[in-house]
Amino acid sequence: METGCWLLGGEFEDSVFEERRERRPGPPESYRAKRCEPQWFYEETGSSDDVEALTVQKFKGDLAYRRQEYQKALQEYSSISEKLPSTNFAMKRDVQEGQARCLVHLGRHKEALEIATNLENKATNTDHLTTVLYLQFTICSSLQNLEKTIFCLQKLISLHPFNPWNWGKLGEAYLNLGPALSASLASSQKENSFTSSDTAIKSSFPHSGKDCLLCFPETLPESSVEVSSGNKQKSEKALKNIQNHMTEERAAVLLETEMKACASFIRTRLLLQLAQSQQTSFALERNLRTQQEIEDKMKRFSFKEDTLLLIAEVMGEDIVPEKIRDEVHTEVKCVGPAARTTLVIGSSKEFEDKWFRKIKDHFCPFENQFHTEIQILP
Repeated sequence: METGCWLLGGEFEDSVFEERRERRPGPPESYRAKRCEPQWFYEETGSSDDVEALTVQKFKGDLAYRRQEYQKALQEYSSISEKLPSTNFAMKRDVQEGQARCLVHLGRHKEALEIATNLENKATNTDHLTTVLYLQFTICSSLQNLEKTIFCLQKLISLHPFNPWNWGKLGEAYLNLGPALSASLASSQKENSFTSSDTAIKSSFPHSGKDCLLCFPETLPESSVEVSSGNKQKSEKALKNIQNHMTEERAAVLLETEMKACASFIRTRLLLQLAQSQQTSFALERNLRTQQEIEDKMKRFSFKEDTLLLIAEVMGEDIVPEKIRDEVHTEVKCVGPAARTTLVIGSSKEFEDKWFRKIKDHFCPFENQFHTEIQILP
């Protein structure tokens, strides 16, 4: 072999040639774990290490949060955030999450959402992103904003499509959204009825003004009264058509949200049934209890058996044991701005088109009712 040549892997560590230390006779020394007294961090540590001092301060903030002393906890977290070096990313994330959760309890949801959005934009792997999305879900749930809560769950599901608990929460959110949308449409219908009624009455009397209201009906010509009566009948017919249309639209919206809730619950049940054989003890008890709760909720829906079978087929298309196993043992993936757009959906419409479009097409007779414009007759 020529001089200077070497074999790949042929080099050795120096420790290989070192002499081994002789073992001392007798039993080995017992391991003594360090014991910390409760609330040890309240004692004066006198540490010169800045990181250790900040860690102790964070423990104080965590304890204040546990005791529901949210203002005190927020002060601790805010103080730490100002002192933390920019390179300590891990503690920075923990502290900011603590700040956001305190702000939620203090009713300062806008500030909490700003922190959560900032954390989402800076997430570097799927674990960080999952934690942030759960934080956003907590904030939106506290705000009782159903649409934003649903969107948070949809983003979580797009990241973890085989998590049954998020699907169950999504089903609950859709159940609550149905009545809320129906009430909103009813309120809109009432406002439109009043506005349309006023417009119809004014159009029946084109010469109405300050003086005209005083002379009606005694001084109006008989022909004018007859024309006005005809216009009034047309207006009443138009109002009735509007009310009927709004009633149909409310029914269609309620049906669509019930379909989405039903589909979410069915997928939850399918995922729980698949995991059931691998569970024992309290995990199995929780699984079976949740399945029974889903059965009880399914009784609220009036879908036919063939419709339920179709929903189960569509929502279970991708459920195979191999995929579930990969999801459970998935590796943490690093993500950047570009990767986030592929992992997490960008809109609620994108999510619903992916998961519910096939089922929604089954209800095609109602499809046009979702987007029909209301036209007021002249």
